[in-house]
Amino acid sequence: MAEQKDAFFVVTKGDVVGIYKSFSDIQPLLSSSVPGETLNIYKGFSLPQKTQEYLDSHGLKGASYSLSAADVHEGLFGRIDACPYQHPSSSQRRAFDGNSSSKSLQRAIQSDNSLSCILEFDGASKGNPGPSGAGAVLRAEDGSKVYRLREGVGHQTNNVAEYRALILGLRHAIKKGYKHIRVQGDSLLVCNQIQGLWKIKNQNMAYLCNEAKELKARFLSFKINHVLREYNSEADVQANLAINLKAGQVEEDCQLL
Repeated sequence: MAEQKDAFFVVTKGDVVGIYKSFSDIQPLLSSSVPGETLNIYKGFSLPQKTQEYLDSHGLKGASYSLSAADVHEGLFGRIDACPYQHPSSSQRRAFDGNSSSKSLQRAIQSDNSLSCILEFDGASKGNPGPSGAGAVLRAEDGSKVYRLREGVGHQTNNVAEYRALILGLRHAIKKGYKHIRVQGDSLLVCNQIQGLWKIKNQNMAYLCNEAKELKARFLSFKINHVLREYNSEADVQANLAINLKAGQVEEDCQLL
């Protein structure tokens, strides 16, 4: 299992909660488990400072910690995701349903949706190159807000407009304080270049890709997926509206749900 900088793992075994710095530290625990024993593993991407202070105040200093489930309060770990593992004595992968003997632990292992968002982006160019616009739709994952964003791009290609749309959405997500983001767009080129799957031959594309990656690095978690055009219609609407804006002009609409 790949590990990331600042990642940590939360393990629940009965009423005991353990916090580990690496997955390799959990191996002895997995080896000692028996079939049928309740053992749940969750992965987080950055242990909140307030959690570190909370653990320190309970005398739990060091590389790994353990505490009672009764001491776990809502939001203690920030965003954590269920992490499947292969039980040593079983050929089947176990699923994690998030059950716990403590209701407070159930709340703690839920994602912190107030810090998570979904970004849909799209670019439009009449003539390719021609008058262009960037559009983005940013949704709070808890469903509380939707931001619709538009930016005039000037006389550019469609690929430039696509990158500018992604950058527009990422900047806005950072501005609004989101820490976890899931991105989708219908540009296969942008999605694959951001993931390092496709080489970049055009210098202008390289500059825009680097700018997007710098913004990407400011999130605790980042995922990007390519979708078909029909599933990206709202961002497409914003991109076409943006064609009529001056280069660099940005418009924003916010809807509270």
